[in-house]
Amino acid sequence: MRKLSLLAVTIGLLLAFPAAAQAPPPAGAPEGTPMRIRGTVEKLDGQALTVKSRDGQSATIALADNVAVSTLVKKTLADIKQGDFVASTGVKGTDGKIHAVEVRIFPEAMRGVGEGQYPWDLTSDSVMTNASVSGVATATGGQVLKVNFKGGESEFIVGPEVPVLGIGSGDLSLLKPGIAVFVIARKMPDGSVTAARLYAEKDGVKPPM
Repeated sequence: MRKLSLLAVTIGLLLAFPAAAQAPPPAGAPEGTPMRIRGTVEKLDGQALTVKSRDGQSATIALADNVAVSTLVKKTLADIKQGDFVASTGVKGTDGKIHAVEVRIFPEAMRGVGEGQYPWDLTSDSVMTNASVSGVATATGGQVLKVNFKGGESEFIVGPEVPVLGIGSGDLSLLKPGIAVFVIARKMPDGSVTAARLYAEKDGVKPPM
């Protein structure tokens, strides 16, 4: 009898594995696959935004009713203070160090958004670092921004040509044909694309990330 009981338990476990593999995602997890769209506005029709992406293809994005439209404001490295939460796209140079392409100073309300350091898709070798500033030092070729995030720390060189930007607020009225945008989107199972947040060009300041 004991052998039969053990056999029954083993079969039950084996049957449970496929069921677990097919289980739906946790409640509250966003649906769809994350994607980022860089390009210029072709048109805005209600909440449907059509963007000509940098690869020349057109994409139509269903914007959420409460879509957050952010803009970018010119700042300088001197505006960055210890403890600020920043985001920076960077690429690794031949010297083995990360060189910033852009740096954004997040408002306190956005502290922790996307925290960490991970591959980015601006170029094949780019990385994104969202972290708190622990110090600034002078180095050949610019300033070194030292940062820390959950589970690690890093540093990157910010050259004099690198844009340092703050975050401003905008609205749908900015989304006119020809305006540069960076859309944080999700591709849904049915192939449609949705977005609840994007950056839009304003006063000539284009999203560089």
